[in-house]
Amino acid sequence: MGLATYAAAQLLRALPRVRISRAVGQLCELPLSPPVSRAIMGAYSRAYRVNLEEAMPEPGPYASFDAFFTRPLKDGARLINSDAVVCPADGKLSSCGRVDSGSRIFVKGQHYDVGELIGDARDAARYSGGEFAVVYLAPGDYHRVHSPVDGEISLVRGIAGDLYPVNSIGEKHIPQLFVRNHRAAIVIDTRGLGRVTVVMVGAVIVGRITISALPGRPSAEPGLHPVMPAKSVARGDEIGMFHLGSTAVVLLEPGLSVGRPLGKVRFGESLLRAG
Repeated sequence: MGLATYAAAQLLRALPRVRISRAVGQLCELPLSPPVSRAIMGAYSRAYRVNLEEAMPEPGPYASFDAFFTRPLKDGARLINSDAVVCPADGKLSSCGRVDSGSRIFVKGQHYDVGELIGDARDAARYSGGEFAVVYLAPGDYHRVHSPVDGEISLVRGIAGDLYPVNSIGEKHIPQLFVRNHRAAIVIDTRGLGRVTVVMVGAVIVGRITISALPGRPSAEPGLHPVMPAKSVARGDEIGMFHLGSTAVVLLEPGLSVGRPLGKVRFGESLLRAG
């Protein structure tokens, strides 16, 4: 298995990942006839155990694969915990811990510079001694991302990069994976917790990352995107979505500890204690 995953990683290095991802993203947005839509969505749901009972009902078959993949949930499908910080997405809490004194986090055997991850070295200093959490979204998961805290979105940073896979193959064989991929850092200012940043990390085959706080929900293009006036959000409010799966990283200033054990999580569950 180790040799197979290494070989897969080397193949991915050689492929035109960004062009492939853009092409797949465009294909996913093409309109589908009802019979084709039912066949594709049925096969995908069976393969990845998608729970469509949780999805908001559609008047008919999904118009495109992208519409299916970014499907909203029914009202009340997730409960929002009363703790100050909740999980931003469905998936697997794959890593969490302390941001070290050099504003670095340690994920799957690799150190990451927070300044590079969020696109701002000065802003990264505020997270020194704070906490981080990494949530991996698998293909069968719900793929909208929600605010982990009550606050205001004041800024979105689009950070240009490559598109390597963020699964176990990428984590093991692609050095500095998270800071090499295209990503969007969503800055949320709070009254009692300081600044919280949610980083949506793109991956191979991820067509787009869209951000709810930006007008028209556009893709997070490289550069600074001030949100004026700042957009108020409550814990559990939608802040973005992945068009095909990826990873979300939450960064907290000192004062709270991520106490949830690693493993399966749903958005709205507490990150501060066991579920």
